Amino acid sequence: MILYHGSYIEVSKPDLLHSRQTVDFGAGFYTTPVYEQAERWCGKFKRRGKKGIVSIYTFNEKALEDLKTLTFSSYSEEWLDYILNCRSGHDTSAYDIVTGGVANDKVFNTVELYFDGLIDKKEALNRLRYEKPNMQICFRTQSALDYLKYERCEEI
Repeated sequence: MILYHGSYIEVSKPDLLHSRQTVDFGAGFYTTPVYEQAERWCGKFKRRGKKGIVSIYTFNEKALEDLKTLTFSSYSEEWLDYILNCRSGHDTSAYDIVTGGVANDKVFNTVELYFDGLIDKKEALNRLRYEKPNMQICFRTQSALDYLKYERCEEI
């Protein structure tokens, strides 16, 4: 499988040292099988006057069998609970890889309303059912990163 990572620099040697803690699936190296999603991730850097670089990798999917993985096939109650736990800094799970939908701006607005207690879980899930997830794959351990092989990068 081909995966992409959008940044302002080439990332030929992904690591966990540069990851933020309180994001969708916790600390890790984030990729997507959707090139256009990686381009959108570059957009925030380009708006700040930096380059947009998409790094491209080959992923050995045997990792999904060999390692401890968690997959969300849709926006669900479990997905919502998991990202809220991660974003609030309370993630204690031991997954090597987590895959599922990206909390883009529209989805994040719904998540924030729920997180702030302005809508209940039922309403949040009702709103999310109309959203089509863009897939992200978070590599949370070095063991997981060992299944990722850098190929090249492209400036966009």
